[in-house]
Amino acid sequence: MECDVPRRIIEVDGEQWGVAVSGRVTQYVKDEFGLVFTRGVGPEREQRVVRYSPLGSKSRETSLGQLSDQELRDLLRHSQPSWTAPEMGYRR
Repeated sequence: MECDVPRRIIEVDGEQWGVAVSGRVTQYVKDEFGLVFTRGVGPEREQRVVRYSPLGSKSRETSLGQLSDQELRDLLRHSQPSWTAPEMGYRR
């Protein structure tokens, strides 16, 4: 499942990463959201996925907006490669 266009852009180690909600709904509905981090384009594009429990809003888009850049960097560091995530169809 493809995610929406990036809603946020962060910089990590000199690289820009787009961040968007994954769109995948788990059994935890509003207690757990997925984010897709994307860097690059075409065949060189890298995507990583992470799930997190929002502390504020239970709306995916609003929750993403409430995360600081540092919180997003921390989530990226705990993310998994796209090929290991159902959100991305286990594609490499």
